[in-house]
Amino acid sequence: MKRHLQLKTAVFPLLVGLLLLSLALNGYLFTKARQYYLELNGTRLDPLGLSFYPSEPTAEPKAVGELTAVFFGDSRAAQWPNPNKLGNYHFNNRGIGSQTSVQVAARFQQHVAPLQPDLIIVQMCINDLKTIPLFPQNQQVTIQNCLANIDQVLAEARQIGASVILTTVFPVGDVPLERRIVWSPAIAEAVTAVNDQIQTKASDNVYIFDTFELLVDERGLLKREYAFDELHLNEAGYAHLNKELIQFLDAQDLNP
Repeated sequence: MKRHLQLKTAVFPLLVGLLLLSLALNGYLFTKARQYYLELNGTRLDPLGLSFYPSEPTAEPKAVGELTAVFFGDSRAAQWPNPNKLGNYHFNNRGIGSQTSVQVAARFQQHVAPLQPDLIIVQMCINDLKTIPLFPQNQQVTIQNCLANIDQVLAEARQIGASVILTTVFPVGDVPLERRIVWSPAIAEAVTAVNDQIQTKASDNVYIFDTFELLVDERGLLKREYAFDELHLNEAGYAHLNKELIQFLDAQDLNP
């Protein structure tokens, strides 16, 4: 009898722990499911995210010698903070999280052109490429669509007389357990394929800023010290990019 009570006493905390773990996991899954549901239906109502920024943006008056710069693209662009020590630039941000390259390209005229930018810093395509494990038969089409949408952004930038810093697609990081079922090495391979083509797009108004090489580790993944999660950078990652970006602007003589 005593041994039976001891066994029950030992098992009870374990059962409580398992119950709490189950509740926590279900809570996490519910939160994630709700987030995806909201994003899905928000996209249905506003497929391009045109309502995310002012419907009629206007260019702000510039000081003498000042340049207007715009970060443009998906969440990686949206989270990119303004560089310090660039007082001659006025920065705007027109990134939107979760957007594919076609969504980014399709809103250029409403979100970017009215700002009359001198310089556009572009980071896009990861949200296309991360779908490849779901639709493996479309891998090459997905890559080609990314490149076509990049070309559209570059063409529209040229039309408004803006220079472009086209950044290579950031590397992906370590994938958490809950996401591995919808992940595969094909994503990283596609990032490399797109970046190889991005390197060929330099021109008189397009400058290639190789962010991939600045962020990648010896495994071919996003360096852990720069990773917020498998897709996004932390504060240290952006600080590193901005340090290099300042030097890049100086080297390319893009400062006013």
